[in-house]
Amino acid sequence: MIKLRQLGIFFFSLFSVMISCKTARNMHGVENYRVSLADSISRAIDYQMANYPQSQYRDVYKNFMQDFFGPGHILSDTAASGRYLRYELLSEESFDGPLYEPTGYKGNFYRVNLSLVKDGIVPYEEFFNAFVTSVKDIVPPSGEDWMKIWGSIDEVIHEKKLSFPEEEKDRRELNEQFKTGDYIVHHSQRFNDSVHFHYRIISRDNFQDKILPYLLK
Repeated sequence: MIKLRQLGIFFFSLFSVMISCKTARNMHGVENYRVSLADSISRAIDYQMANYPQSQYRDVYKNFMQDFFGPGHILSDTAASGRYLRYELLSEESFDGPLYEPTGYKGNFYRVNLSLVKDGIVPYEEFFNAFVTSVKDIVPPSGEDWMKIWGSIDEVIHEKKLSFPEEEKDRRELNEQFKTGDYIVHHSQRFNDSVHFHYRIISRDNFQDKILPYLLK
């Protein structure tokens, strides 16, 4: 069995907001839910900054955005996506970062390291199939709902008194995108230069059913 980097480190995100319906019916239960949600967001931010200290504001945003929107924005052309994946596997030499990690605070999707394919741990076809089929079950939030979700996350960022390089520029550019209904962003150059983390976004179910078994052999 290979040594799993970051094994289980983030599974708190899948359980910390699980409150029973019965408890949530009273005000105390609702308050506990909100505290748990804020705590999950805070922990996700702490993980991001501890593991990717060169993150800019847009990189933190991207982590949470991926949790709700998945990989759909890069899979409009399946054939092109396959060609680029093969090119990336052939042209890149460094595949840093964890083997996998959940996105955001809900863990709806996983960032899965391409090293699993490069090192022959997961067959290319199995990996690509898991990646492609991760799109079909995506039900992204409406623009209005996403702005509310992101507003709650941004409140936690403020409460933690975090500051980022080029934060005002990132905020300005993101706000301009939001006005046009565009919620997808790329990593900052600062992030890419500091972390050679080549990955694809795969849904939690696909990861657990199609990828994880290869890691547990």
